[in-house]
Amino acid sequence: MTNIAKGTFEVKIVPQADREIPNLGRMTIDKQFFGDLKATTQGQMLSAGTAMPTSAGYVALERVEGTLHGKKGSFVLQHNGIMSRGDFSLRVIVVPDSGTGELAGLSGSLTIIRAEGKHSYEFEYNLPAAN
Repeated sequence: MTNIAKGTFEVKIVPQADREIPNLGRMTIDKQFFGDLKATTQGQMLSAGTAMPTSAGYVALERVEGTLHGKKGSFVLQHNGIMSRGDFSLRVIVVPDSGTGELAGLSGSLTIIRAEGKHSYEFEYNLPAAN
């Protein structure tokens, strides 16, 4: 059975300047989720810019720890984002077998929504019946 979790989140992204590589960036990501997912995250992001200001790409991994509809544990999200001349696509999925505790066996995908300067999410997920 597919479940849906919804809520808001706050994000802090900090550029890491340990090494300069033209057109590439590395950042840390820290988030606080509210709503059906009550959690904190820590992660790493890599980005690539281009000569075209409306084209870029990023990948990220972030470890999520907290409760999802009251079930406690952690899991890892993998991001893959592309912007091609202003047309943006993003896929955020749960890394298979990354769930721990009551979230063991978790699978799913998370949609990030930006509106009026605020972030919210819809998380479509599945958990094995034993959880």
